[in-house]
Amino acid sequence: MDFEIPADIGALLERIDEFIATEIKPLEEQDDNIRFFDHRREHARTDWDNGGLPRREWYELLGEMRRRADAAGLLRWALPADLGGSDGSNLGMAIIREHLAAKGLGLHNDLQNESSIVGNFPSVLMVRNAGTPEQQQWCEKMLTGEMRIAFGLTEPDHGSDATWLETTAVRDGDEWVINGAKRFNTGLDIATHDMVFARTSGDPGDAYGITCFVVPTDARGFDVEFMWWTFNMPSEHAELTLHDVRVGDDAILGGEGRGLEMANMFTHENRIRQAASGVGAAQYCVDQSVEYAKERIVFGRPLWRNQAIQFPLAEMQTRAEMVRSLVYKTAWHLDRNDHMAVSDKVSMANYQANRLVCEAADLAIQVHGGIGYTRHKPFEHIYRHHRRYRITEGSEEIQIRRVAQRMFGVDVKRASS
Repeated sequence: MDFEIPADIGALLERIDEFIATEIKPLEEQDDNIRFFDHRREHARTDWDNGGLPRREWYELLGEMRRRADAAGLLRWALPADLGGSDGSNLGMAIIREHLAAKGLGLHNDLQNESSIVGNFPSVLMVRNAGTPEQQQWCEKMLTGEMRIAFGLTEPDHGSDATWLETTAVRDGDEWVINGAKRFNTGLDIATHDMVFARTSGDPGDAYGITCFVVPTDARGFDVEFMWWTFNMPSEHAELTLHDVRVGDDAILGGEGRGLEMANMFTHENRIRQAASGVGAAQYCVDQSVEYAKERIVFGRPLWRNQAIQFPLAEMQTRAEMVRSLVYKTAWHLDRNDHMAVSDKVSMANYQANRLVCEAADLAIQVHGGIGYTRHKPFEHIYRHHRRYRITEGSEEIQIRRVAQRMFGVDVKRASS
């Protein structure tokens, strides 16, 4: 195995850095846009008097960033050529996402909105790979923002145990009637459609029999009750109820009864890239702490001279190096194997990286002392954002369970997400 960063990826990183310096940083600094990233960030992003939703100005800034990145040929890099991309590899995306997160907070790669100059588009790939020819026409609209599709899997009484969904869809002539509820249905503040996963056949606990429906958000009976106020604000995580929502067969994505395959396609694309971002953000926390410890004078000498500072940072740097190697190796395997063949490695990388960045942010706060606890430093934001990934898209306990399933010979294709 070659442990060098591929030459083409190295050249791309240089191109990315130049684009950030010439296009993104000036945009970030004009019209006081820096308010979305400095100590005012949570207040500036959140419309507190409108249910805690993201402010329109915040979304507009992210949209302008994406338009510039698309015009520069960066936004779609990971997508297939037929979607305007560069057929980017999983290894390349892991390296890029780590590189961007290691730069700290900024418009180039916003953690909270998962919005980056090099985009991650698992929903687009789902539609492209599993959709009908008519559905595949949605892809360009999804990339430009004309069509926005949210993802509704988690329910009030069912989170990681996705095979026990209580949302059902029953055929009625040429239509399906959907009833149920979804929780933390992200993106419903601006979505035009929602991927609603509902049981259409089989028994509770069966992996087969769950169907993915792409439902227009203006459908009768599709009701967003409220947005959950979360550890990290603003929030677009909706509580959704569905009362006799009617859709046709053309709303089914990926085939009747095969919804969990669609869910796994989504989560595998996300988990390894989230892991890479976690490593990058953890490295940023370590780097910032080292710089501070070299500059800070306590009791007449630099803070770094104390082993109580050196040792925890050395341990964290060691862990970052180990998890980085695991992430890169797993991404390399994903480029060569069926996703399910390395499902356990994806889980290992994901839960270890999520733990790593949370602990690195906490350590950075401790090293910086009182100022580290303020919002004038980015560590609280990094912690609050990445803490969610120890729960969402499969909690770390589910990730560990996936590893154990592989160790003990359980068929992971029949396991829940």
